[in-house]
Amino acid sequence: MRPGFLLLMILVGLNLRPALSSLAPVLARIQADLGLSAAAVGALTTMPVLCLGLFAPLAPWLSRRLGIERTLSLALLLLALALWLRASHSVGLLFLGTALAGAAIGISGTVLPVLVKRELPRGADLMTGVYTMALCLGGALGAGLSIPLADWLGGWDASLASWSLLAAAALLGWRIMMPHPWPGRVSRPQDRPGRGLLASPLAWQVTLLMGSQSSLAYIAFGWLPTLLQRRNVGEAEAGLLLAVSVFVQLFSALAAPWLARLGRDQRPMLLLLLSLVGVGFYCLLQGPPMLRWPGVIALGLGQGGSFSLALTLLVLRSANPVIAGQLSGMTQGIGYCVAALGPLAVGLLLEFEASMTQVWLLLTLVVVAAMLLALLAGRNRCLDLDAQGRFITRRSD
Repeated sequence: MRPGFLLLMILVGLNLRPALSSLAPVLARIQADLGLSAAAVGALTTMPVLCLGLFAPLAPWLSRRLGIERTLSLALLLLALALWLRASHSVGLLFLGTALAGAAIGISGTVLPVLVKRELPRGADLMTGVYTMALCLGGALGAGLSIPLADWLGGWDASLASWSLLAAAALLGWRIMMPHPWPGRVSRPQDRPGRGLLASPLAWQVTLLMGSQSSLAYIAFGWLPTLLQRRNVGEAEAGLLLAVSVFVQLFSALAAPWLARLGRDQRPMLLLLLSLVGVGFYCLLQGPPMLRWPGVIALGLGQGGSFSLALTLLVLRSANPVIAGQLSGMTQGIGYCVAALGPLAVGLLLEFEASMTQVWLLLTLVVVAAMLLALLAGRNRCLDLDAQGRFITRRSD
């Protein structure tokens, strides 16, 4: 492992959630200032998640031509520019910057598991927990500081723009501390891309698990403060509840891969974590006020751990870094497109004045679907290549 790699992973991970979590607390101000409808706000929360999925498959293509390091540098540069661009009272620039931020995060998030698998092949699952913890910390900072920054800097636009500085710092550190070699010629059979990944049931199980649990996460990022405000929670308290929920994710995001490696079967841990997500949403959307804080803690523990384990599965279900890259591209590409349906569905429900019970029932259905997928994706299985370069599934070593 190169010196400073752990620090760089933490710095990059800090940037992969503020673009999403910093928007939700100020959505009401943006809607009032720009005169957006509930459907337009729903599109604004859905767009970055959709772009995560649409642009994630570009990451393997860019990596083969530019190298993984240059691909990540390009994504961080795009992220910094997008965060600055979206801080605008122009509706067009707001939507364009939000979309480009999603694209940058989609590319970054796809190459990170490949880097981890390459640099730490035997400890990749634990390193995944570390940068997922950094990712959750970035999300907590985005949610918790969004309103204070808007008040201190004089508006929601300045608050959103300030996060471009963090992306610029990550880009500078990555360029200085990490070598950027051009990709070499692929020669070894195990380094060649495989064929037929879309025909692999295991790949689809991991992909749909990522999509379903990510859908719940992005509903929380995009809509939880708004949903809480509809239950008569104040703007500042709603933002604080989201921030605490995301902050709690730090602990389960780091602990889940450690606990999961005690056995080769990740199903029990996944089911436990997804159950916590279900309990958390019930407490927040259906329970009495006294259950709000226990609810955000349960939600945070469940979402942090389930997301960390879903990312860890990209490593555990791959025999080598090349397969990890392909699985990461498919999982985060298709998975995030599926995940985008969640915030969109909630936006449509609110547009048609659905009750909190109806919203909660939708979230519960997604939790149940994720649990069923976890029973399949969490088994002790691994994707490998046969002599003809086609994907096969075998038991993990």
